[in-house]
Order: sequence, then structure tokens, then C-alpha cells
Amino acid sequence: MLSDVTTPQDLDDRFRETLAALPAAQRRRDPADPVTDDAPLTGAQVLDLFDAQVTSRQLDLAGRWLRSFGEGFYTIGSAGHEGNAAVAAALRPTDPALLHYRSGAFYCQRAAQAAAEATPADQAQPADQAQPAASTQPGTGTQPGTGTQPGTGTQPVVDPQRAVDPGPAAEPEAADQSEPSGTEPPTGGFAAYADAARDVLRGMVASSQEPIAGGRHKVFGRADLAIVPTTSTIASHLPRAVGMGLAVERLRRLDSAGRRTGAGVRVGSGAGAAHAPWPPDAIVVCSFGDASVNHASATAAFNTAGWYDHGKLRIPVLFVCEDNGLGISVRSPEGWVEATLRAKPGIRYFSADGADPVQTYAVAAEAAAWVRRTRRPAVLHLRTVRLMGHAGADAESAYRSPAELAEDLDSDPVAATARLLVDAGVATGEELLARYDETGWQVRRLAEEVLGEPKLASAADVVSALAPRRPMRVARAVADAAARASGPGAGARAEAFGGKPPELSGPMTLAQSINAALADGMLDHPQMAIFGEDVAAKGGVYGVTKGLRDRFGAARVFDTLLDETSVLGLGLGAGLAGMLPVPEIQYLAYLHNAEDQLRGEAATMRFFSQGAFRNPMVVRVAGLAYQEGFGGHFHNDNSVAVLRDVPGLVVAVPARPDDAAPMLRTCLASAAVDGSVCVFLEPIALYHTRDLYADGDGEWLAGYPEPGAWVAGHVPIGRARVYRVGSADDLTIITFGNGVRMSLRAAAVLAEEGVGTRVVDLRWLAPLPVADIIRESSATGRVLVVDETRRSGGVGEGVIAALVDAGYVGAARRVAAVDSFVPLGPAARHVLVSAEAITDGARTLLAR
Repeated sequence: MLSDVTTPQDLDDRFRETLAALPAAQRRRDPADPVTDDAPLTGAQVLDLFDAQVTSRQLDLAGRWLRSFGEGFYTIGSAGHEGNAAVAAALRPTDPALLHYRSGAFYCQRAAQAAAEATPADQAQPADQAQPAASTQPGTGTQPGTGTQPGTGTQPVVDPQRAVDPGPAAEPEAADQSEPSGTEPPTGGFAAYADAARDVLRGMVASSQEPIAGGRHKVFGRADLAIVPTTSTIASHLPRAVGMGLAVERLRRLDSAGRRTGAGVRVGSGAGAAHAPWPPDAIVVCSFGDASVNHASATAAFNTAGWYDHGKLRIPVLFVCEDNGLGISVRSPEGWVEATLRAKPGIRYFSADGADPVQTYAVAAEAAAWVRRTRRPAVLHLRTVRLMGHAGADAESAYRSPAELAEDLDSDPVAATARLLVDAGVATGEELLARYDETGWQVRRLAEEVLGEPKLASAADVVSALAPRRPMRVARAVADAAARASGPGAGARAEAFGGKPPELSGPMTLAQSINAALADGMLDHPQMAIFGEDVAAKGGVYGVTKGLRDRFGAARVFDTLLDETSVLGLGLGAGLAGMLPVPEIQYLAYLHNAEDQLRGEAATMRFFSQGAFRNPMVVRVAGLAYQEGFGGHFHNDNSVAVLRDVPGLVVAVPARPDDAAPMLRTCLASAAVDGSVCVFLEPIALYHTRDLYADGDGEWLAGYPEPGAWVAGHVPIGRARVYRVGSADDLTIITFGNGVRMSLRAAAVLAEEGVGTRVVDLRWLAPLPVADIIRESSATGRVLVVDETRRSGGVGEGVIAALVDAGYVGAARRVAAVDSFVPLGPAARHVLVSAEAITDGARTLLAR
């Protein structure tokens, strides 16, 4: 048997044998009493945990059953990790949680908690349908013998060796420790967990009725349970958790300052309003596996949390590392995970045995209480085992010995909870087996029900939740912002600009226009925050954010540590918590080591939650090439392919000052209204450019529009700008960024030769302005695509493909950068596009 213990049948047989062999206690214990003399949980509460664990176990078995006949699509289960039900019980159901994929028992327990708090005691299930009820639900009410809420008041007695304080630090004033009123626990057996089980089963069979992802993926998530879906398996959600903690604490401080009313914090005004969904004293919980400790994203998250804690900036996050000793087949070296977690500066360490529900609950309650009280980060190291392998196709016998497998079976947390209940006299083995079988039957019944539910039926169904665009609402939000800026907000605006609003400052450069638009955005969106490396005191490497910290304060404009993963993670968490983050990536080349925060985390949030969660964000990135006297590929990166293929991502590239401000307003409005994730790619070489054709002509400067002109100058997402030179009948040049200035110079030369040109500035690289591309190309029948990115994987490929797809039959040619990194100094001219190359390309095209 032990050579095959990873199969569902053998795990089920072993569990039955274990329960059958348990001797009955000499006397029965009142379930309302502590399960043992000194335990913080009653027998009924442990029985509830058992039911949550059994539901999770039966869901794992059902997943394998569904897969056996091709109707189940996900078999990574939670068997061996069911101790996390006690972690859920130690938290409040309003504490936002980001869960990894072995969190079935946590999810079931959280669902039962939330249902118990929502159900008045006099409407609770009749006691004759289940075991006698205890006085309260674990983690939500008064506990036996203490008179206080575990996790918020008197703490359980815990081995001090398990808790290591990172060092002295001034602790903030304790948060309000008042608790919700006590509620009856879910002692109705499977009934309390039926909805959670149905959720999970729907995810397994890709049912379109699954409540969070709608059949797009099997994830643990539900807005009403404060469980944020995570699709990552390797810790990329940890930086977001840190950002959520930072935002929750910031909003809590706003609340204590009397600037918050009602149920949540308002983000912006009018159409862009939203509410932070969590209580001000909430803490963030984030779970992950032991192998993920080694991932760069986890290292970044721990480092960022500790870095801010060292600087006395509070981040209330409880990291939960569920350590089963394996990353698929790769073992974590003995002692490595504990040594690594203990060594994280600024993060307090707790540990517990996941097979011991009482100890797990006590330690988790202590850890949660510490984080809630001090508003500082901690990690709970939960020792677990992994039963039934990594997933359905995993043959553990290829890399694990029978002795190892048998040892894990001996540590089965569900069997351990059953043993505790029987030894305490709360139940007999036969009674628990009856509950186990009843749950199994109910889970199988639900599995058969969800098999008949509809699946996503078309590509339109799949992408409907990806990134909704409501251009009329965005335009209305811009109009509302203009009305506020010229009306009730005019006085504050004048004060913020020192009595001289930017429209009175004369012609501006691109950098100055962006700076003014950021200030206007800060005035209109009270929850907007600007952050990144060097953006505050220095005002940015190129001065784009200069003066903003002085105007709006260090709480809204602040410097971060030097780590792009953490910068984006802070933005993701802050947006999820109700803020409007505007992080800056100092150079485009620095984005590549953190791109998964945009691809795997930001862009997927609406997709895998059907819009129940969103992370609005406008990421400012200084990029592209052509810097004079400051070269090399790190500061002249001309690759944007990594951005253009992220579904739903908006990529804006303003070339001129008079486009930059309205495009930035559009991005901010779209983030606030639609939850869009926008990348605002700013051409470095054009930041301070003043001239177009000749030195001193000032043709690249532009005035800043007054609020009354914002509506007329609104730039919708996906609309190009067209410049007509001469007759504009002979040639269409399609370009963006630095290519706009070079193409206009080339068009002037061609005009002297009698060639009329229309220069199309794409302005938006995603989505491309396809309708404008087709219209302007068809007008001349000759298209020159000027692409300052690389020939392979560059923007030009997308433009040409759009023409082909639309049936364009005219002539077309590309001028693009060489497939090379950008070298230092004058050598860069050999690989980048030039105005001369554009002119020559146009002449060749016209000669056909």
C-alpha cells in the first residue's frame, strides 16, 4: 500500500482505518467546554475545524474523480495542508487574504465564519441537526476562560522560542480592539461549507457560474469573503500583499484623522469614486509554499516590508509560509526555510505544527494579534505535509521513498484533528467517520450538479472581464474634473500652483506638461499617490516630479527602495485597497526584471475576478532612446514588446507637450472609472526638447490648456493624431514617440520636393488606433511605418499586421531599429532610426 499512497483510494482507506482504530474516551465532554483543559478552543469549535478540513479533503478526492473521466481540469489539492483552517479561524473574515493553491480548508472555514457573522444567533441552525453549539465561532467571539477575543486581547501561552522580535522599535498607538458581537458557530456539519464546496467544484470543472473567475481559472477568491484571487504559484502575489498592507495602514490613519466617512474611503470624485472595502484595523494575510521562499518576488516582498518597518513605516501583513518540504519534487534543505524566515529583518517570526489544530490556532491568533496591534509585519511558519503528490499527474514514487510517504501519512492533519476530538471525548471515531462520509456524499452530489453547468462559450465570453472600456464615462470623468478645477476647486488649485496656474506659465516642454498634469491629477484624486525611486526629494532623475512633494506632502509623494518589483507591488496593493497609485519606473530597461507584476498580477486581476477586484494604476516609465550624451542600453532601451503583448494593458506614448497632459488625464480617469492598468511611457529624449526644425524655433513647446479647454482637448484611448504637411496626398508615415519629431522633419524635406505627407502619431501602442491607421493609410495608398523599436518584435509588426488584416492593398515599407541593444555614444546612430533614414525610405517607397 505504501508504494501507492498518493492515490485518492489509498488516502481514503488509510483515513478510515485510522478512525476505526481510535478508542473511545472514557467519558464524553461537553462540546461547549475547552477541548482540553488548557485549550483556547472548545470541542465544538474543533469540530467545526474538522468539518472544514474534511470538506477540503473531499474536494481533493472529487477533483481526482472528475479528472478520471475528463471533466475536471485542476487537481492541485490541499491534502496535508488542512491545518490552515485554524489559521482562518484565528483571523477575522474581514481581513483581506491572498491565498495560494493549497488553501481549501482556509477557504471553507472563512466562508463559514462569514456566514456565521451574517446570521443572527436566533436564526442559527437548530441544534438537533448537529453537535451541540459552542458559544462562539473561532476567531470571532469570546473564548473560554479568557473573556477576550484571541488575536486581539489576552494572548494564548506560546513557547517564546517561536516568536522572535526583530528588535526595538517605537510601536504606534494600539488599534481599536473592539470585536464584532459573538455569533453561533457553524456546527451544522457540511451545511456550513456547502457554498464554499460548490465554489471550488465549479472552478475545477471550469463552470461559467463559478463566483470569482467565472470558469477562467480555478482560484480561491470571493469579494464577500475578502479573499483576493491569486493566479500565481510562486510568490508573485507577495509584493501586492505588502502594497495592500501599506495602503490599509495609510487609510486607517486617514480615518483616525477624521478624513474618512461612511463605509469606505472615497477615491476621487464623480464617476471615479470607489470605496476601500476593509475595516481600518484590518490586517492582510498572504500564504505561500516553502519553495516560494526562494523566489525573487518573495525576497522583494520580505525586504520591502522589513525596509519600511526599519524606517518606522507600518505595514500590517501576516505572511503564512506553509512548509511541506517540497517544491514539486525538489526538497527544501532541512532547516533552510526556518533559518531564512527567522533572518528577515523587521519581520517577526512565529511557528506552529499544522497537524495540531489547537497549537496552530493559538499561534496564529497570537501572530494576528501582534500584527493588528503593532501594525507591523510577521511571518507564521506552518509545518505541513503534502498528501497525494503535487497534482494528479505527479508520481511521487519516482522521487520519494515509501518511508517518507508513510511518515507524511502519519502526520495527516485531518486524522490528527479527529484523534484530538476522540481523545477529548467530544466525538467517537464512528461519529466522525459518519460526518466524513456524509460530507463525501454531499461533495460528490455537488460535483455531479456542477458538471451540467455551462462553460464559457466564446472568445467574447472569455475576454469580457479582461479590461472593459467605457470611453463615454472616461470622457465624462475628464469633464467633471475640468468643472471642479474651474469651479469649487479653483481656489485650491491656485494655491497649489502658487497663484500661477500652468496655463499662465507660457509654452512648456514635455516634462513640464507632465508635471503640471500630475499636479492637477493629485488635486482631483484625493487618493492618488506618486512614488518610485528618487521621485520625491529629488523630483525625479529628469525633474518630472519636481515640487510635487512640497505641494502635496510626503504621504502622497514618496521615495521607494530601489526595487522595481516592490515599486509595482506597492502600486498593485494600493490600487486594490482603494487608492489611485502612480508609480514610476525610472528607466524602461529596469522594468524587465519586474514585468510579471504587470503581466501576471496587474493585468489578470479583473480577468480572474470578473471585475469584483481591480487594481487601477498608471505606471510612469521613462524610456526609449536618443538621449544626448547619456547612452548605453540601460538608459536607451527601445524595447516595448513586453508591454504590448499583455492583454488589457493600456500603453500610452506622448510625444508632444500638448498631448502629454490630456493623455495623462485620460489614463487617470480610465484607471479610476474602469480600473485600467496603464503604462505611460515617456520619451526621455523629448522631455526637455524645445525645437523642431531649427535651433530656437520653439516648435516643440506648447501651452498648457486651462480647465475649460480640457473637454475639447480630450484624447480617448486608442485615437491617433494626424499632422498634414503640404498636400498630404502622397504618403502616410505612421510612427510614435521620437519618431514623430523625426518624421515631421523628414516630411518638411519631402515637402520641398513636392511630396505631401500625413504623419500619424499613434500615441497609443495598446490598443493600437487601428481605425485611424486604416483610414490614413487608405487616403494615400503608400505607408511608411517608422518604428524606433526593434525590427523583430517591434511596434511596426503590429501596424503592418493591422493593415493586412484590414485588407489594405497599397504599398507599405518599414524603417525600424536594428535588432540590437543600444550601444554607447555615437555608435548608437548605427542601430537607431534617423530622420535621414526616414527620408530615404520615403523616396524608395514613392519610386515604386
